[in-house]
Amino acid sequence: MICILKHGATEAEKTEADRKVRQTVETILSDVGARGDVAVRELSAKFDKWEPPSFRLRPQEIQSLMATLPAQVIEDIKFAQTQIRRFAEAQKAALKDIEVETLPGIRLGHKNIPVASVGCYVPGGRYPMVASAHMSVLTAKVAGVPRVAACTPPLNGVPPAATIAAMALGGADEIYVLGGVQAVAAMGLGTATIPAVDMLVGPGNAFVAEAKQQLFGRVGIDLLAGPTETLIIADDTADVEMCATDLVGQAEHGPTSPAVLLTTSRKIAEGIQEEIERQLAVLPTADIASIAWQDHGQVILCDTDDELLSEADRIASEHVQVLTRQPRWFLERMRNYGALFLGKETNVAYGDKVIGTNHTLPTKKAARYTGGLWVGKFLKTCTYQEVSPEATATIGEYCSRLCAIENFAGHKEQADLRVRRYGSKNA
Repeated sequence: MICILKHGATEAEKTEADRKVRQTVETILSDVGARGDVAVRELSAKFDKWEPPSFRLRPQEIQSLMATLPAQVIEDIKFAQTQIRRFAEAQKAALKDIEVETLPGIRLGHKNIPVASVGCYVPGGRYPMVASAHMSVLTAKVAGVPRVAACTPPLNGVPPAATIAAMALGGADEIYVLGGVQAVAAMGLGTATIPAVDMLVGPGNAFVAEAKQQLFGRVGIDLLAGPTETLIIADDTADVEMCATDLVGQAEHGPTSPAVLLTTSRKIAEGIQEEIERQLAVLPTADIASIAWQDHGQVILCDTDDELLSEADRIASEHVQVLTRQPRWFLERMRNYGALFLGKETNVAYGDKVIGTNHTLPTKKAARYTGGLWVGKFLKTCTYQEVSPEATATIGEYCSRLCAIENFAGHKEQADLRVRRYGSKNA
């Protein structure tokens, strides 16, 4: 039997919060669409207290910022980017252009064509999200995107040097110090100083995710990557300290980040609250993590692994950490997740920062129908056809009859014209 010992926010509360976010974003997008750079500058001053002469950094400014960083920081960024590049290149190698002859004289194929321009949003504000630059900028460049623009907000009134370094080392063609919905709007809609992009990618808070959703159609997006979600699946081989550490460690992302414990161990389920409180007492980011756990944390007790599986697929969490005796049992059976972290030796922080997989992942149950950001998201798989004179006469007869069934007279004539011109009687 599945028993929920601690509830998070209700669906009604989530719906109301979403409504308020949606209205705010609609207003901002409309303003930027109407007034362009003027609106962007006013919004930046209002939300970030940031009004530089230009939001775009010049090459010498980028180099000056990078020069302020310790050599170890640059080395660590390069290490992380090497891991991410290796995995992205391996993924790209799995994507092949194809051409096949389905019938004599009929050649069909597809080509994987990079998107022409991409806008990468790299979150900041509370934390400088250095790793998000690797995940979006670098992956887009591995895919072959010619123009990559990247935006990140200022940190404490100045450009975040480490994030700027990661953008530059990842291959960004344009770097803007600009945050929030105004940054997404500027890249998606375009202004006099920021040319519009064809696709928007990157994680962010609820407002950034909503902005991407509202702009979808005008531009492409990767996915709806909102506030971080984490799910811990634990059995009686796990321990309460590790479960609490991994829940709290992701709850610190933001006050609306859901953290869920799903377990068959009553001992862990009943002991998790006390352990989390103990850890929060010494955690420097407890002001954020405690709110996330209080308002959005859940504890769900199950009797069997099958119940764990069904609940995990229902929740469809962004991150799923499996702390069980047989982690690969879940790998073989789970369907709905952004990324799996198998076994006690790994954790979500590895995926967030360094191990090589992409950390931009689906939230709000989007894992039911999409995976996360990867090199393939930046590629358009476009088909083509080529038909010989002999084959067009054959396929044209079939096409003509099929068009007649649907009463498409113009379509039928396209086929009939080829049959008349290239058929055996006129060859």
